[in-house]
Amino acid sequence: MKILVRATNWLGDAVLSLPAIRALRAANPQAEMVVLARPWVAALYEGEHSIDRVIPLTAASGARDWRAKWKLGAQLRKERFDLAVLLPNSFESAAIVWLSGARRRVGYARDGRAVLLTDAIDVPRPGEIPPHERYYYPELLRRAGLIEQLPEIEEILFDGLAESRARGASLFAARGIGLPVIGINPGAAFGTAKRWLPERFAEAARQLAAAHSASIAVFGTEAERQLCGQVAAGAGGHNLAGATTLREFIDMTAACSFCLANDSGAMHVCAAAGVPSVTVFGPTDETRTGPVSARAHVLREPVDCAPCGFRECPIDHRCMTRVTTDRVVAAAEIKESQP
Repeated sequence: MKILVRATNWLGDAVLSLPAIRALRAANPQAEMVVLARPWVAALYEGEHSIDRVIPLTAASGARDWRAKWKLGAQLRKERFDLAVLLPNSFESAAIVWLSGARRRVGYARDGRAVLLTDAIDVPRPGEIPPHERYYYPELLRRAGLIEQLPEIEEILFDGLAESRARGASLFAARGIGLPVIGINPGAAFGTAKRWLPERFAEAARQLAAAHSASIAVFGTEAERQLCGQVAAGAGGHNLAGATTLREFIDMTAACSFCLANDSGAMHVCAAAGVPSVTVFGPTDETRTGPVSARAHVLREPVDCAPCGFRECPIDHRCMTRVTTDRVVAAAEIKESQP
């Protein structure tokens, strides 16, 4: 049997999709498992023991670049997939899998794409499954009859963490950054409403580094380089925004002693790397998107307007401004001291 999984497009969703991919592998141990993934998440899936190959999806997203998508469909048709599972909800993802000619095409019936699927699965209604998004993808498999029941998902950890930590330590050494390292992730792609104040990130990092004789590494995308530079300058740390590949970021995070983040893809990487962490939540709901790790701690200021789901705060950003540096440092000390 040959299985194609169209991967999720965003880093946090990619981490949350791992239990579904592992459950599908467990139900089909002899199958060849191939993942079709965007380049910016491909490295995450390449580290998975349950996946045999990753095919990069380089065509532009949305209703563009259909020549490249048609070419990709022709390439996939040669693979003769027996089953394709779509994790994203978009019409585009279904169209590419339809072009692949996979005999069975499974996905949620969303975005007007049911006609392209052999198994158009009803979307779970509120209360039908646990609220956290880590159950959304396994439920697709369960409803399609591909697994018998939802797996218990107490924690999501990357495969090969010992090797990842060793690679990360080497990468830090090559940059002249001594261990132990505190990893700081002050960005959030969703919008500024999800971002704790950069000066407080810097102050918390500075206090923690002083207490533990640690170096500070500030991670982010190229677009976040200025923000991360501000935090690195205030903390006396190293600005690595835009200076690492995803694989390097995962490995260096695994080598950190502690991580501090906003609700973001980086937060999920910290959790899956098994690193003690603290995340400041504001406009989003940690019961739906929080880190899946016993070593992760969530801080939230209980204000009436949160979680609001807004990208930009229309008032005074009180959900974030009321979270003090002292609270974050105290929470970090607790998580660092736990085994």
